[in-house]
Amino acid sequence: MRPCAPDTGWVPWFGLSLFVAAASAGYFYNLTFVQLGLVDLGARVLELSEGRIARAMALLAGVTLFVAVGTGLVMHRRRWSESFEIKLRLLAVVVVLQTLLTALAPLLSSEVGLIVWIVIASVGLGLGVPSLFGLTCDLVPTRHRGTVAAAVTSVAFLPAAVFSSDWRIEQFAAQLLWLMVPSAVALVILAFVPWPVTAALSGQHRLPRYGPGRFVTQDARGGLRRAFTLSLVLMFGLYFVDSLGFLRVVDTPVYMGSAWHSTDSGTLWAIGITHVIAAVLAGILYRALPQRVLLGWVFGLFALVQLSYVLHALTTPELPPTLGLPLLYAVAVSIYTVLNFSLWADFSTPATIARNTAIGVGVSGWLATFLSTSLSIWWSAIELPFAEHLRAVAAISLLLFSLCVLLFLLPERQRFHQEESS
Repeated sequence: MRPCAPDTGWVPWFGLSLFVAAASAGYFYNLTFVQLGLVDLGARVLELSEGRIARAMALLAGVTLFVAVGTGLVMHRRRWSESFEIKLRLLAVVVVLQTLLTALAPLLSSEVGLIVWIVIASVGLGLGVPSLFGLTCDLVPTRHRGTVAAAVTSVAFLPAAVFSSDWRIEQFAAQLLWLMVPSAVALVILAFVPWPVTAALSGQHRLPRYGPGRFVTQDARGGLRRAFTLSLVLMFGLYFVDSLGFLRVVDTPVYMGSAWHSTDSGTLWAIGITHVIAAVLAGILYRALPQRVLLGWVFGLFALVQLSYVLHALTTPELPPTLGLPLLYAVAVSIYTVLNFSLWADFSTPATIARNTAIGVGVSGWLATFLSTSLSIWWSAIELPFAEHLRAVAAISLLLFSLCVLLFLLPERQRFHQEESS
């Protein structure tokens, strides 16, 4: 296959498969090992106080954001954003680093070791944001980004829901290493050994179907920046309310035992399949509806499910809730995850994607998730009642939902032209 790689039709499909595999594995790693595994390591293994765990997670968020934005700006200034080879090699280095850190994490025995681990891991995670998301312009055609984002979301959330019911650092490490070790070796070989297939993929971003995203407007200095900033604020809010509510829910046995930690495999499969169905629908609707409408739906769903948990906690806290609550939560999470994997690339050109994705994913994803993680741990430490916690989260969701409704009522003028690479 090597001599005829540039002339065959399987090369674009190989690129799509590579992106789906890398993105879904990275997202699965972050939402399980990093967000849940590190909290378990600090609380159960190292027996740290909730305040110390909150500060450690805030450190993770800050360093990751700083490295991600700094790397994205450097890649933009040096025009590495348009180089498929540089992004692939940087991603390979990140995967090797995170594989080593994943193997070492269960062996940590002190708070100092945890802090050192977090700083090194944050550097790797920050480097991985613009390198991974920057590959979108090289590997994913513009018109298929919603579909590919749905595939990434499905592949990440289905195993996370079905096969990760034991949320301990040792279990996460054992589960991930069997996948990360061969993947790291394969990615290093693909990135650093000359192959005709990588040479073919490196030129795809120049093709019209891989070019500027569909939200790139003619007014690059005005309209694009306003739309990007607004999307950044709303996506920050989505990640914030998700983590702020979910981490308190998973810390409450009555809600976990009947959902994500259920002994009934049917319940776990129902949650996983709901993630997949919601992701597929979101991928279809992504091209049919304005992003403000999809964001409004997600905020509305989050507010509904959070208020439902509040109602259950105030009326029948001794009884397990219905399965509808975690299923509704899964729908909201899948929709905004599809947006996260599509939105930033569609605001970008090959020349700007490293910078834009670094800012978008760094602020809305990493900063929001782990700041809300720290706040959730702190609220738990001061013994804020469950109902009050979820009521505050629902209030934030309703406020942002109202903002989306207001934005929907305002006129939207959007012309899809190519952004000037300068």
